[in-house]
Amino acid sequence: MAFTLNSRASAVRRMALFGALALGLQGLAATAFAQGAAWPNKPVSLMVGFPPGGQTDFAARVVANSLGTTLGQGIVIENKGGVNGNIASVEIMRAAPDGYRLLVGNGSMTVTPHVFPKLGIADPQKFTPIGVLLQSPLVLVVPASSPVKTFAQFVELVKSKAKDGKGIDYATPGAGSLVHVATELLRDRLGGPVMNHVPYKGSAPAVVDVMAGRIDAMFDATSVFAPYIKSGQVRPILVTSAKRVETLPDVPTSAEAGVKDFEIISFIGLYGPPGLPADVVKKANAAINVAMKDPAVVKGIKDRADEPGGGTPEQLDTLTRSQYKLWGDVVKANNIHSE
Repeated sequence: MAFTLNSRASAVRRMALFGALALGLQGLAATAFAQGAAWPNKPVSLMVGFPPGGQTDFAARVVANSLGTTLGQGIVIENKGGVNGNIASVEIMRAAPDGYRLLVGNGSMTVTPHVFPKLGIADPQKFTPIGVLLQSPLVLVVPASSPVKTFAQFVELVKSKAKDGKGIDYATPGAGSLVHVATELLRDRLGGPVMNHVPYKGSAPAVVDVMAGRIDAMFDATSVFAPYIKSGQVRPILVTSAKRVETLPDVPTSAEAGVKDFEIISFIGLYGPPGLPADVVKKANAAINVAMKDPAVVKGIKDRADEPGGGTPEQLDTLTRSQYKLWGDVVKANNIHSE
């Protein structure tokens, strides 16, 4: 077959066109790669599903400066409370997986779906795990004005009020929270006496009423109560760790107090939306681990009787899934329902 000048010119033009198209596609791919590699190139928001003052909010704020320094961008804390953190969880579940909106989630994420099975609560196992920020046991406190000085006296109070048909009032950061289910588990361990649940929208407002003596008792993470224990506004009577807390050496563990199978750990983790790119996860996780070596961050966490986190995304994933199963079994076994 003979090639004419025109056909040869057409072929050259086609080859040039294809070459330009190929170069253009390569350029687009390179640009897309560069954009991904450049994360973050603007401030990153950490969504907290509770009001300021609680453990989850503290976890976000204690690492924010270090994360920002490592990542080279500002860190913005967004507090959006409601439905025990689920409003924030759902928002991040639906967020674009670009790394600019992340969730600071707590252990209640693994409880709430079991307590409210019909409300469309976000499944924590579907988030992209990034890393653990901190962990801590729960501590049971009573108001400083309470006559209760020990856990044994607390049990006496619970049973005497239950006998009168009234029951004590206990506060939680919200219905279906880790604290709620933990307190109900304690009630079960004590034989099921009447105890009145008073849910709040976060730990901070609940703590105010405990200090004021309007609530008889409350469980929460050690970091939530540490400042008020130190100031003498609340009295700690029990911790749920396997061993005594270093900053609360006179407070017995649940095992020491005679409460069997009651070792409970609260945790805070950083999560992304489903489908968060692996390179973003890697960078964010590395920043968390840098923060956990920062003396100021470590001191801030330990001063509140918490333990620094860190580790791999896989470790947070394992923790989330194991706690989800554990609390699902507890909710079912103790017939705990939404109110």
